[in-house]
Amino acid sequence: MCIIGDAKDCERAKNAGFPSMTQDDLKKLKKDKKLVKKLANSYDCFLASATLIRMIPRLLGPGLNKAGKFPAVLGANEDIAEKVASQKASIKFQLKAKKALCLGVPVANVGMTSEQVQANATLAVNFMVSLLSKNWQQVKRLYIKSTMGPSHRIFGF
Repeated sequence: MCIIGDAKDCERAKNAGFPSMTQDDLKKLKKDKKLVKKLANSYDCFLASATLIRMIPRLLGPGLNKAGKFPAVLGANEDIAEKVASQKASIKFQLKAKKALCLGVPVANVGMTSEQVQANATLAVNFMVSLLSKNWQQVKRLYIKSTMGPSHRIFGF
């Protein structure tokens, strides 16, 4: 997690124990694609202060957006540790292919119990269905799959 902000936000980030970057640090990258890509790969996600969020595309170009790591907004009065915890707990729904409407969503890891996996899968499916305009009428099939294992159909025919 990296905090992008003004001097005040960077001071708050250092007190909370998170790395931070200022606007001057971003200007040093000079929209160099390789440097921006290296920055995007070095952190899992970014938080940017509300004053700087609009300037990030001008400073870095489209690199962070292409990597899927465009920063979330950090309000002036928000607690950094609380915001970081909420970012770590959130997942992104991502289309697998441009032509077919197929979504891939991580819902669990090996260290979870079966009840936790079931609760996470149910929550993710219900959230995804709520995003659709016709809810369950637009869902043909649902599969669950481990990384190296076979897929198992959990809904549909």
